[in-house]
Amino acid sequence: MRIEPFRTIDIPAFLELAAAENWVSEPWEFEFLLSSFAKGCFAARSASGESAGFVTSIQHEQSGWIGNLIVAEKFRGRGLGENLFRGAMRSLWLAGVRTIWLTASTEGKSLYNKCGFGSIDTINRWTGTVRQRCIWNNPQTISNFSHDLATGLDCQAWGDRRDSLLAVTAGRGIVICDDDSFAVIQPCGDSKQIGPFLAQDNSVAEQLLSEAQRTVGSKTKVYIDAPASNHAALRLFMRKGMQIAGSSELMYAGARPDYRSEFIYGLATMGSCG
Repeated sequence: MRIEPFRTIDIPAFLELAAAENWVSEPWEFEFLLSSFAKGCFAARSASGESAGFVTSIQHEQSGWIGNLIVAEKFRGRGLGENLFRGAMRSLWLAGVRTIWLTASTEGKSLYNKCGFGSIDTINRWTGTVRQRCIWNNPQTISNFSHDLATGLDCQAWGDRRDSLLAVTAGRGIVICDDDSFAVIQPCGDSKQIGPFLAQDNSVAEQLLSEAQRTVGSKTKVYIDAPASNHAALRLFMRKGMQIAGSSELMYAGARPDYRSEFIYGLATMGSCG
């Protein structure tokens, strides 16, 4: 078994493994990750060249994120996942980050604990179906959206600037914003993801979510990944008729981040970058 750089031509093989695990993954994530931090993305291959596993990572200013750790079922139990994961960790530490983030499934948590990660929150995946008719579906960013606002509020929430992640997600979606809050509606297969979604005030968050629900098409399934410790978000999503479809542990290693979950109503990606 050999571990090599994750290449663009590997994306279909990853998506095939992810589909077998019922993961929500999109090709754009890997194009972005490989263009941003290719040296922290790895693939494992058998002697015959068969894809056996993958991991990705991304570096922000002072923090990084590891995601997409997956090993094909036939290759499990050999320590391959740990080797991939430690390779991504090593790349981020060498790049100078102070904190590494990830979201962990129940199955993966023991590995991450072993590697020095501790839990800081739980991320709930909320789902719902929009039933009203679409009243606005113009795929343009609202003109008064400010990237300075987005990066500033996101930095307040996560304790670090994550400019490239915000730029790519805003650029591929529809942005709804207020003076001090914003939400991005991104395509996610036949569904929609709302995130990044950050707000200074719950009443503004409710207005943004209502507008987002009116924006997407009728009978469209919506996903939002949100911190469980944001109790205002939990109450809001329940009022909107959404339900929790699953959860994962938000974990970190290294310096404790200045994490403010009360601003976070939706993560930017479905687990791969935060």
